[in-house]
Amino acid sequence: MTHEGVQSAGVRAAVAADVPAVKAVTDMAYHHYIERIGVVPQPMEADHMANVAGGKVFVTGSPVIGLVVVEAFSDHLFLDSIAVRPDAHGTGVGGRLLRFVDVRARELGLSEVRLYTNALMWENQKIYPRYGYEVVERRVDGPCDRIHYRKRLD
Repeated sequence: MTHEGVQSAGVRAAVAADVPAVKAVTDMAYHHYIERIGVVPQPMEADHMANVAGGKVFVTGSPVIGLVVVEAFSDHLFLDSIAVRPDAHGTGVGGRLLRFVDVRARELGLSEVRLYTNALMWENQKIYPRYGYEVVERRVDGPCDRIHYRKRLD
């Protein structure tokens, strides 16, 4: 899919004017995890302006109802975070964003997408396998207990 095709799917690169919405949607999507995991989830503490300026953030909706933060590496695209406004859950926004991530990886010539999720965010563990992600490992890094996933696109 070309860049124009991605835009027609309703996902576009975020611009500086989107930063307040990126922060708001991220905070709405992750806030309920604070009590469960005992810390502020990393996406809430991200430097949203730097991520947008670095071309890592893609949004959908006007106003923004969902977003992904991705980073390209030599052998994979890392899905750093995905956030959907709680009032848009169940409307297909998350699926559209996950499909966009696959398209973005292919556009960059990458054949794998990787991500991880906190082990206590059990909802995610039900979602990612439905989109072709497989568990690679569960790893504890200091206070973080994470499940690592990958999806091969070839």
